[in-house]
Amino acid sequence: MKILVCISQTPDTTAKISFTADGTEFNSAGVQFIMNPYDEWYALVRACELKETLGGTVVALNVGPAANETTIRKALAIGADEAVRIDANPKSAAFTAKQIAEYARSENFDLIFFGKETIDYNGSEVGAMVAEYLGMPYISYASKFDLNGNVATVERDIEGGVEVVEVGLPLALSAAKGVAEQRIPNMRGIMMARTKPLKVLPPAAFDEPVKTIRFTLPPAKAGVKLVDPENMDELVRLLHEEAKVI
Repeated sequence: MKILVCISQTPDTTAKISFTADGTEFNSAGVQFIMNPYDEWYALVRACELKETLGGTVVALNVGPAANETTIRKALAIGADEAVRIDANPKSAAFTAKQIAEYARSENFDLIFFGKETIDYNGSEVGAMVAEYLGMPYISYASKFDLNGNVATVERDIEGGVEVVEVGLPLALSAAKGVAEQRIPNMRGIMMARTKPLKVLPPAAFDEPVKTIRFTLPPAKAGVKLVDPENMDELVRLLHEEAKVI
């Protein structure tokens, strides 16, 4: 079995966000970057668990510059057998999806895993785009994944309940909380990651349909307002006119 896990590098959740070049570019100065948690904790770990119980190979794929290779090596330390980096600075989800799809098409993977979304853009776009490029089934937000032969049973949390679906391989899906538990790389994994192969490939040609016009920060939150407990009329007014919750 061949499993592809698509990983992204994102700013740490505590990073201070700002933009440069008139608001068109993210300011990476002083920012600590990490592997996108949904890719790491759920997609990658579940892929490694399947390899350990059923056999096969796990390949970690990242579309990004050479600076991302520390993050990619972490995927190898967690359990991926090999890694691939498409040497590019992606400007859109469509570009990233095209690069992943072109590589996956040439390798005939049985499963393609994504995290449910990245914690920077929260778009949840790439997985569905890759599946469309490859003409394969796609299931999003999987909270449980089991495999019996070439048939996968997938659970998804939906409003008010759980949906259970069965689908044959090959398959692409995005992993959410519940599908696996986070792993911490051990010393043996970290040492082995240094010798595992990391292949660098040029990007496929792509006519970029998207242009970033501007990024803006949300309005700053207002300070706390203290209301005298005897002044219920003022409290009601604030909740109605400013908080707009009543």
